Amino acid sequence: MAVLNVNIDHVATIRQARRTDEPDPVWAAVECELAGANGITVHLRQDRRHINDRDVRVLKESVACKLNLEMSMAEPIVKIAEQIGPNQVTLVPEKREELTTEGGLDCATHQRRLREVVRRMHRKGILVSAFITPEEEQIAVSAETGCDAIELHTGGYANARTDRAIEKHLDELEAGRDLAAGRGLVVHAGHGLTYRNIAAVARIEGLSEFNIGHSIVSRAVLVGMRAATRQMIELIEKCADHADL
Repeated sequence: MAVLNVNIDHVATIRQARRTDEPDPVWAAVECELAGANGITVHLRQDRRHINDRDVRVLKESVACKLNLEMSMAEPIVKIAEQIGPNQVTLVPEKREELTTEGGLDCATHQRRLREVVRRMHRKGILVSAFITPEEEQIAVSAETGCDAIELHTGGYANARTDRAIEKHLDELEAGRDLAAGRGLVVHAGHGLTYRNIAAVARIEGLSEFNIGHSIVSRAVLVGMRAATRQMIELIEKCADHADL
């Protein structure tokens, strides 16, 4: 059954709006854990627009569940990951002008660098996942460079507006899952997933974890972080149970 990692980046976004010390994403992580989250995800961007170095250090010291660090392959960030030692890193593309991560990592183009980063993470005992679109070439290169897992980019599905487009993207996710499983990769999924659209993806067997952030933090503004996290976990569990029938 798939489990939930909560991305708490946008707790830090609220903090940075006033450049103050609250809300603290570390407090949010505690609430997520108490609600039953399997992991905490944060993206340490090069411009530090939300999560900062202090956040990652304190989360590493305080989080009892999995700490998943989303990061680019820029050398300064890679060195920070080596020093802090999260349980897992998820390698993502990064553009300074983007509002959020756009598209998947082009593993084929950056194959040499990817192989080096994977090797360095493994030396520190850190699992490596690549955030990619469900394309055969990207999945193959992820496996060949030594990644432990992939996170399938669900943005195409999340942004689809017709039933036909939705089915097309779900079929692509299922095909990507099969290709990845055949190459021994653990399969995660994330991007653009909400309380309204998680059901169809949660019913896909073989996805081991979801990384969801913005939708949970948005609901938390109204109901609290613990309740918002618990509600998403319940949705995922309900859909997975129905998939088994």
